[in-house]
Order: sequence, then structure tokens, then C-alpha cells
Amino acid sequence: MMVRTTYHVEAEKPLDIVAKEIAAEQSTGTWTDVPAEREVHEKVGARVVSAEDNTVVIDFPEEIFEPMNIPQILSVVAGNLYGLGGLKALRLEDVDFDPLVKYYKGPVFGIQEVRKYLGVYDRPLVGTIIKPKVGLSPKRTAEVAEQAALGGLDLIKDDETLTDQAFCPMDERLPAVMDRLDKVRKEIGKPCLYACNVTAGADKIVERAERAKELGANMIMVDVLTAGYSAIQAINEANINLPIHVHRTMHGALTRGAFGMSMPVIAKLTRMVGGTNLHIGTYSGKMEHNVYDIDRSRDILRKPWDNFKPMFPAVSGGIYPQLLKANLDRYGIDCILQAGGGIHGHPEGTVAGAKAMFQAVEAWKENVSLEDYAKNHHELSIALKKWGPSK
Repeated sequence: MMVRTTYHVEAEKPLDIVAKEIAAEQSTGTWTDVPAEREVHEKVGARVVSAEDNTVVIDFPEEIFEPMNIPQILSVVAGNLYGLGGLKALRLEDVDFDPLVKYYKGPVFGIQEVRKYLGVYDRPLVGTIIKPKVGLSPKRTAEVAEQAALGGLDLIKDDETLTDQAFCPMDERLPAVMDRLDKVRKEIGKPCLYACNVTAGADKIVERAERAKELGANMIMVDVLTAGYSAIQAINEANINLPIHVHRTMHGALTRGAFGMSMPVIAKLTRMVGGTNLHIGTYSGKMEHNVYDIDRSRDILRKPWDNFKPMFPAVSGGIYPQLLKANLDRYGIDCILQAGGGIHGHPEGTVAGAKAMFQAVEAWKENVSLEDYAKNHHELSIALKKWGPSK
């Protein structure tokens, strides 16, 4: 079976010649004739399927890939080809991983498992990020988390840059946050997930995830592009048995510009190795957004694929109540609205900011404008005064 890859290529040479160079470089060939290549090409040599309109399609035989080894897979489909001379642009747009998915388990916790834990089935999830991003003590972090949970939020996460720094060590932060969340659960009767960032090097990340579970974590978080896809795979193989919130920090280095890979490829790999949630972008927000790639990534996470459980897309980056409709119209209810400043920056505080977000969700569900809904919902009316009319 063949693993089919699709690239956007711009080059000085004719496209068909460049396509052959890419296929050779990534499989059995080199810059000159090597006699032994003829012996192995039929078994593991890549084949150019087409090369036209700046799109190159190449098939790689399944045999060239090592099962359960994402680093090796990436070395084939996204390796030395970027360094070939004469290229003006090269972007890995898509990979058909179907011949390889039999080796992967996919998510342990998917959309339905998270909804069951929270008892939420008829709306998008609403979450936040601890703000400020870094610098708070464990005690202050827990206080912010408590306010967010009192507002009814479903998920609270660490920032991607907060791990185990001296000013907020995980061993102190995690119990402090979970104690506050347990207190709120007893008070309002609703659980809240806390995605504690366990990102670390290969020698520490599984141990850190295990430690988080010992300390009472109900969710962990991994920065997938800095830690590697194998980090998530290793955590799941270790049977830590916690949902994994996956952040895509550093993605712009790969997904923007002339050279790199598309977000849909990152989404496929993340689902294969077992993430629960993945940040894939906003249709309206502060970050650059490629609507075509967001559409594809959204569908990759949620549509049936082999026996993998569906994942939640996380919608983050400058989200506040006025932007919810533009995003929910494209995402629907199976997503996580992840607002940081859009909750904590509310003039009346974090609890009010959370309530304003929920009120915006209710307005969307009822197909009512935010301005009309705000007439009878104080927190939303204050948000509209601060951040302007609905978008």
C-alpha cells in the first residue's frame, strides 16, 4: 500500500524534474547514479504520481516507514526535501496516513468521554487560560482558577509557556488548583477540567505526567510541536489514563510562509497518537487564519476515521463574546471556546467574564443578536461596552 503525499512546490526548474528529485531524495535516490538503487527501488522507492500547477503528488511504499515511529515517518515525508537547491517554496499539504493507522490507537479520551465527565451535551465547551501567562505563584494561580470555575467554565488550562518554573512549580500549583476546583464543584455542583502543562524533554515527560496524576490531575496538557508527537504516544502507552489537551505552540514556524507543512497534517498526526483536544485556529480572532486549513483540520479531528475517537477542536487566540458567532457558525457545538483575556479582562472580573461568554453562546443557540440578548444579561452588556458591537 502507498502513503500518498501532496506538496505545494515552487521552483526554478520544471516541476516534473523537481518532483523526481524530491521522490529520489526522500527514498532510494541521491544526486548521482548508485548501482544498488536499482535493487531496492521497486520495494521502497517513491513514485511521482503527478506534477502540475505547483502541486506535486508522491506515493511512498508502506515498507519505507517504521511502524509506531512518528519521527521516522516525518523524516520521509517532511525531511531533507526542504533543503534542495532551487526551491522557492515547498509546503507539505496533505498525507494519506491510512496505510499506517493500524499501528496507532488514537485518543483514549474523545469528545463523548469529556462530555460525559462534564455532564455537558448540548453546547460548545467554554474554557480559559490562566492569565497572566506566567509569573503567578501557585496560590495566585489557584485563585484565578477558582474564579474561572465559579463562572461555570468547563476547562481551565495552563499557558503553553508555564511548566515547572521555580516561581510556580507543578508540585505546588497542581494540588492548589485542584483543591479550589473541588471546593467549587461542591458549591455549584459542576466539575471543571484543569489541563496542567506537563511538557518536558523525552527523558522526563512520562514521569511528569505520572506525577501529575498522583497529585490529582483530571487532565494534562502537552505542547506537541516542541515536545514531539511521540510524547503524547508515550503518555498513552504508559496508561496514565487522563485526557490530553494539545497545544500547537510553534506551529507558525511550520504552517506560515513558503516552507513548512499544513495544519491538517499536524491534526492527523495528533489524532493518531491520541490527543483529546487540539488548538487549530479561529475563523475570527487575533491570529492569522487560513479558512481552508481550519475547515480541513476541524473535519480531520471530528469525522469518522478508522476506529479513532473524535477530538475537540480548541478555538483560541483573541476570543471574546463578540467573536463567538463567527466561530460557532463554522464549528458548531463540538468545539472548545478557549478565551483568556476575553474572560479575565472583563471589567467586572473573571466570574463575570465567564458568564458573558456563556450568555454569548446562549444568544448564538437562540439565534438572537448579542445586542438584543444583552438587554436582559448584565455581564454580556458590559462586555459589549468594553469590546464593541458584535462582529
